[in-house]
Amino acid sequence: MTSIFLVDDHRLFLSGVRAELRERFEIVGEAEDVDGAIEGIAATRPNVVLLDVHLPGGGGLAVIDGVSRAGVDVRFLALSVSDAAEDVIAVIRAGARGYVTKNIAPPELARAIARVHDGDAVFSPRLAGFVLDAFAGEPAPSIDPELDQLTAREREVLRHIARGFAYKQIARDLHISQKTVETHVSSVLRKLQLSNRYELTRWASDRRLV
Repeated sequence: MTSIFLVDDHRLFLSGVRAELRERFEIVGEAEDVDGAIEGIAATRPNVVLLDVHLPGGGGLAVIDGVSRAGVDVRFLALSVSDAAEDVIAVIRAGARGYVTKNIAPPELARAIARVHDGDAVFSPRLAGFVLDAFAGEPAPSIDPELDQLTAREREVLRHIARGFAYKQIARDLHISQKTVETHVSSVLRKLQLSNRYELTRWASDRRLV
């Protein structure tokens, strides 16, 4: 039986994935943040890691990098709410074998895991073009001009704000100062022409970034 490790910081979603997959795969571990994921993957050495792209402490890219540095040979399948071109391309360049969005049906997700385990590259249909364009040297299409204004760090802060995290908690998760968090929030508000945290949360929810 193929062994898998689950990485996602939404406990309710994680519970649902576990329930859907446990009869077909051996679930050897779970983690909700970067450090826990790296440690757990190194300890259990699964066949496939089902990896959320946006996590406290650096995101899915940090997990892939940390596992690679630990010398663990594992295949990653990214599973995310984000269908932004820059997220897809970044995680594939980092070494993931596939990228699917969280609206995928459970049977399709099971097939995607099995294909990644067998060595195939798997993408949701909408996302495959981004990867082909990126590796052909073409610029990826813009998904949202407003979102494209934000730096990678500003997008991380935005997602934390939209999930209801306090500035202090965001600073701890991203390993930056609280003052830096405040600076990023001010920059995001200015770029998106929003007035307050409530508008920012609604903006992120409308774009399925939460």
